Amino acid sequence: MDQRLSLITLGVADVARAQAFYEALGWHLDGGVDDETDHVAFFQAGGLILALWDRAKLEADSGVEDRGGWGGVTLAYCVRSPEEVDAVLAGAGAAGATIARSGAKTFWGGYSGVFIDLDGHPWEVAHNPGWTVHDDGRTTLE
Repeated sequence: MDQRLSLITLGVADVARAQAFYEALGWHLDGGVDDETDHVAFFQAGGLILALWDRAKLEADSGVEDRGGWGGVTLAYCVRSPEEVDAVLAGAGAAGATIARSGAKTFWGGYSGVFIDLDGHPWEVAHNPGWTVHDDGRTTLE
């Protein structure tokens, strides 16, 4: 198995509502499935794809039991400066997200904050001065 991640699927209560939220953040829909029985929204996110799909259907497809709580995963969005952290958090709040932690200096020498999307998925927005966010959005450990 190659060391890479191709797709992240978020289970959501209402795909259309979740899609509108991510579009309000400035994301662009790149495709999906939309028929009488199913709706999946796909967003190209750098070298991977973010999918939004009905939470119950994702539960059945994944073979896990949805206990309705946080699944122990936080998504992260790396930026180039502390000011950009604050701007992204403000934009997420304006789109309807809950700001769980405002931007602040971290124990590891960076600056970060957290927003929670409409379905309870936490996103850390972080500036790590030891990492590089390239022009194409890739983040590297350098």
